[in-house]
Amino acid sequence: MKELPSIEQLVPKHVAIIMDGNGRWAKQRGKIRTFGHKAGAEAVRKAVAFARRNGIESLTLFAFSSENWKRPATEVSVLMELFMSVLKSEIKKLDDNDIRLRIVGDKEAFSKRLQKRMSEAEEQTRSNSGLNLNIAANYGGQWDITQASRRLAERVKAGEIEPAEITEQTIAGELMMADQPLPDLLIRTGGEHRISNFLLWQLAYAELYFTSVLWPDFDDTAFAQAITDFAQRERRFGLTSEQLTVLMQGIETRIEE
Repeated sequence: MKELPSIEQLVPKHVAIIMDGNGRWAKQRGKIRTFGHKAGAEAVRKAVAFARRNGIESLTLFAFSSENWKRPATEVSVLMELFMSVLKSEIKKLDDNDIRLRIVGDKEAFSKRLQKRMSEAEEQTRSNSGLNLNIAANYGGQWDITQASRRLAERVKAGEIEPAEITEQTIAGELMMADQPLPDLLIRTGGEHRISNFLLWQLAYAELYFTSVLWPDFDDTAFAQAITDFAQRERRFGLTSEQLTVLMQGIETRIEE
């Protein structure tokens, strides 16, 4: 008889989230869009705490895409200042909770001041191993694959490898977060059903979960629902419904602790 998977096997190792809906959340309350971004920062804190508490190894949050520069200048400015403020106020808490922070994306487009703050935050948490927290900022999946391709082309030009030696594995090894497990689960809040140029290569076999919950309202209950849904996907290892029920009860007990 096939051995049943453990609860740990049914909890995703790597969760990626497209945090959508801040602007609509603010509009529903008669506020400007930037009010929603500030509320969204609190949702980030809750999501990080949930991931750390429930044994998720990597959490990748899509904070600012390479396309977001097209937004109104005032909104972009507020987002940058919010980024600075959160880095300053949260880094000690991340460090104290054994969380390693990484900024994933093209940092060159940011101000020197923000680049310096990013670098300092990453360095302060570099030795932590409890949770990999990846913040995708000025990131695009096509950009990620392009950068990987350029690095491989440079290696070919330098005579380090032959073109025929380039495989899926060598490409994957040049991508952002190559040292972490591939995302098992992608969550998108806000009701949209697309991945918006996020982790195009890495999400090839991920489970996709879309929820109408706007990002500032994405709390522990909403996160737990996504994990519960993930555990019921085809990654159930061929379990019967009765066996799955027993395991799901274990997961629900665990995420409530």
